Amino acid sequence: MSITSEVATPKQLFIKAQSKSNGLTTSIFGGSLLLIGSIMLKVLPSELSITGFVIVSIGIIASIMGYYKIKEPDYSMTIDEKGILYQHRHGQWFIDWANVQRIDVPKANLGLELIDLHLVGIKLKTYPAFLQTVSQRLMTNMLMEQRPLLMHNNDDGCATGFCAGEDLVSKGKIKLVDGTVLTGVKAMFVQRMELLRKRLGFDIYINEAELDRAPKDFVALLRACQNDVLSNRD
Repeated sequence: MSITSEVATPKQLFIKAQSKSNGLTTSIFGGSLLLIGSIMLKVLPSELSITGFVIVSIGIIASIMGYYKIKEPDYSMTIDEKGILYQHRHGQWFIDWANVQRIDVPKANLGLELIDLHLVGIKLKTYPAFLQTVSQRLMTNMLMEQRPLLMHNNDDGCATGFCAGEDLVSKGKIKLVDGTVLTGVKAMFVQRMELLRKRLGFDIYINEAELDRAPKDFVALLRACQNDVLSNRD
């Protein structure tokens, strides 16, 4: 495999998420605002205390943002000859190159216009091997983060492209093609993948904030890596 990078070995590429940057700076900024706001609350007259409360509130928000930036793994993804390893503070997933059917930027209808979403979409060939690599905690987090995607609907019956539809209710259990019966969070996760595949054409979605470049450029990178690996496997 001929992947090269300034932070990688010749056969491994590490992707650092844009959202990971400036975590320490954001935390320090938030802590400073908390200190300043607390002092202002003590020295300012009561009629001006609202200014101190605003600064404290902004400081709390910035501190929380900085904390979660720091808590994220150093690299959101590792790409090598085996496949794509995605890493999150709630867990990870892995996709073998041989299980990737399609990689592209998902598109959605916005009225009469077809727009690119700020995501990278991956369509899988089969689910079982992938599901074995995903922690239940990460599944739960992905179910929550992907809720806005459920409103996108490219069906002909949705004129605006932004319709809830009648297929959002999850079933209690689901049976995979290999005969495995899933219940609970795993069943909900598979049904979500199937629904999003029907609506947007992909199973897995990676947010632009978790990339180190524009979605279209990242799609080109993944396609080149897959073609390189699979051609060497043949």
